[in-house]
Amino acid sequence: MSWPPHITVAVIVEEDGRFLVVEERIDGTLVVNQPAGHLEPGETLFEAARREALEETGWEVELTGISGIYQYDSGETLYHRVTFAAAAVHHTDRPLDPDIDRACWMSPAELASATLRSPLVLRSIEDFRARKPVPLDFIAHVVPTSSP
Repeated sequence: MSWPPHITVAVIVEEDGRFLVVEERIDGTLVVNQPAGHLEPGETLFEAARREALEETGWEVELTGISGIYQYDSGETLYHRVTFAAAAVHHTDRPLDPDIDRACWMSPAELASATLRSPLVLRSIEDFRARKPVPLDFIAHVVPTSSP
């Protein structure tokens, strides 16, 4: 397992009982994932989540809550993942991230039968459906103040 852990974000967008997901190839296998990715230097978790959704799906989203915080050990890498609930706001013509084959909407049944990127994909959807997301202000972005 690598150290330090990778900090990642994911976005769950539900519309009419279907979820916004991406299909991507990992080691030649087509897998399904939420729009998700790594936190980049200088960015907040909120900025990372909105950026990943836009880059991977072409959708601008409005974050509406925090759906879950997960620790996942893939056997090679330890991930700390913050999963946000979001609403689709506007679809753009922006080209998708080159690692993404396509963005699409899937029902829970379609997701359950798909090849998933990790167990977090279905677990995040199940948790999203089972409980109300916590407010965004649960996360505080603290900026240091200058010392006298």
